[in-house]
Amino acid sequence: MPPLALTMGEPAGIGPDLTLAAWLRRRQFGLPPFYCLADPAFLAGRAEALGMDCPIESLSPVAVEACFDRALPVVPLAATVKSTPGQPDPINAAAVIEAIARAVGDVCEGTASAVVTNPISKKTLYEAGFHHPGHTEFLGTLSTAWTGTAVRPVMMLVGPELKVVPVTIHVPLKDVPATLTQELIVATARTVAGELRRRFAIPQPRLAISGLNPHAGEGGALGDEEDTIVRPAVATLNSEGIVARGPMAADTMFHPAARTGYDAALCMYHDQALIAAKTLAFAETVNVTLGLAFVRTSPDHGTAFDIAGTGRGDPSSLAAAVRLAAAIRRNEMAQ
Repeated sequence: MPPLALTMGEPAGIGPDLTLAAWLRRRQFGLPPFYCLADPAFLAGRAEALGMDCPIESLSPVAVEACFDRALPVVPLAATVKSTPGQPDPINAAAVIEAIARAVGDVCEGTASAVVTNPISKKTLYEAGFHHPGHTEFLGTLSTAWTGTAVRPVMMLVGPELKVVPVTIHVPLKDVPATLTQELIVATARTVAGELRRRFAIPQPRLAISGLNPHAGEGGALGDEEDTIVRPAVATLNSEGIVARGPMAADTMFHPAARTGYDAALCMYHDQALIAAKTLAFAETVNVTLGLAFVRTSPDHGTAFDIAGTGRGDPSSLAAAVRLAAAIRRNEMAQ
């Protein structure tokens, strides 16, 4: 299997620190070969500033495996990077975007097996004229360009004990009821069920579908979205042969006994899903984008500007993202 392509992420953030730390602890974490798409001089400077003895070799993806044990392999970008930790600058947006596009291109060409992305700063990219809502949507556009088939990416948080999917993602809470539809729940669940089979080797996935309101609406006393939107969506899924239960009360579906009854939980809004996942295993949870033509994983945290360049960043989630990307790709290849 080819090596994994790791993007640099926001250079003023924690991504470069974690990349260096993950390579230095590669044996401890049990990491497969990967390379970073970045400015080699920039990464070397960050390593020196952090006091990390991390040799860096600039090379092409095909030479990664031979070098991985002696140095962090870096595939150079055309764009250069000049950045101070904690001080994002739109001037580096070109390098951030190039790293993502090049990583996807490497997978499409077969020189990389999967994409692992370090966190980006959407605000910084917007200031430079980036027109996509975020990382996921940009990756969806790249997937569509590669295959010619339009995709609707789905976010899944994967931890040792829980897989969760927010049906609505970066939507203000006040707008969630108007955004949520039966069709959106069904389409999301179809993607999740298919990806659990194909990429997670779960032959008959079991889905738990949360309600929107407290106590799943309390029989209509606390809201009717469960009866008008969620319950009909669950019925449609079951009629298609997808094992789904719901609407379930979100405050009682994440305790240990409840989690034994499903393989993934679909929640109606962002925090309803992510609070549970990050509380259970913040350092080991991975963001996986479902529905793409390629495998993409990412740490479950952001740029952490406040600790970038301090050496205090924990590379555990990035390491988990690297391991999971390799495992998913192996499952795909075994189909």
